[in-house]
Amino acid sequence: MNVITVTDVTKLYDTRMKKGGVTALDGVSLEVLPAEIFGLLGPNGAGKTTLFKILLGVTELTTGEAFLFGLPPSDPKSRLKVGYLPENHRFPEHLTGIGLLEFAAYLSNVPKSEIDGRVDKMLEIVDMSKWGSMKIKKYSKGMLQRIGLAQAMINDPDCIFLDEPTDGVDPVGKMEIKEVMLRIRDEGKTIFLNSHLLSEVETVADRVAILRQGKVARIGSVDELTSKALQYEIEANFGESLFDIPENIGKIKRISTNKLTVELVDAKKINWIIDMMRRKDIDIISVKPIKITLEQSFMEAVKEEKEWA
Repeated sequence: MNVITVTDVTKLYDTRMKKGGVTALDGVSLEVLPAEIFGLLGPNGAGKTTLFKILLGVTELTTGEAFLFGLPPSDPKSRLKVGYLPENHRFPEHLTGIGLLEFAAYLSNVPKSEIDGRVDKMLEIVDMSKWGSMKIKKYSKGMLQRIGLAQAMINDPDCIFLDEPTDGVDPVGKMEIKEVMLRIRDEGKTIFLNSHLLSEVETVADRVAILRQGKVARIGSVDELTSKALQYEIEANFGESLFDIPENIGKIKRISTNKLTVELVDAKKINWIIDMMRRKDIDIISVKPIKITLEQSFMEAVKEEKEWA
């Protein structure tokens, strides 16, 4: 069973400022699988927070279907195995880290006999055992985010919603939070991650969806979204060898003394290129697909949005 299933979801907000209302989501469809980190990306106003709110039962969708563990968000049972770390959270500063986790455990109906053990385990997972007795008002931003992760996991959820979990955290804190997320995923948990820090999402997410104007612009694995369409860089000892590529194979984008960049009509055509080079006795050093960053893929999607608008 998918952890999250969203099918053709549309959300309209009524407003006096615009006739017909504002479309926050427009036919969004996606699936989040067990034991994966799924990143939700998009510029401000793309609909990321609205989708979070729909899945968590905070707001209702207008049309379409959404399911959390096979149940609609309107069913409170859908959230029994869900944890949530909101953006810009505010925890009671008079509490200690332990006090916060005990309170969160109580709200999550964790059996009293299990609370102490659960609190200790969560503090250990987020590397906060040394500071559990410290009052929250003395916590750094990174410590606040880590204790926030701990409270999101206190009920032993199968899916954790994280909204900008590393926002405002220093580089060391970001690395620590990333390691925690990977550890959670490796324990079989699912993480649904909303973030604008694309370089971090690229290193932690298994799959990503990019929203633009309420629509899914791109979706797939990080490798799929960062592979430049059928382009390969070939390093070889070309010497004096010269050659061209038929149009039904592809075209040469760039050539230098020892490197060649080609764009193919089909990924399998790379075999034709290799065979042709071997016939010419060209020593091949490496053949690798050209990659772009997730940020570049994101900017291309945003550029397409502006051109479309």
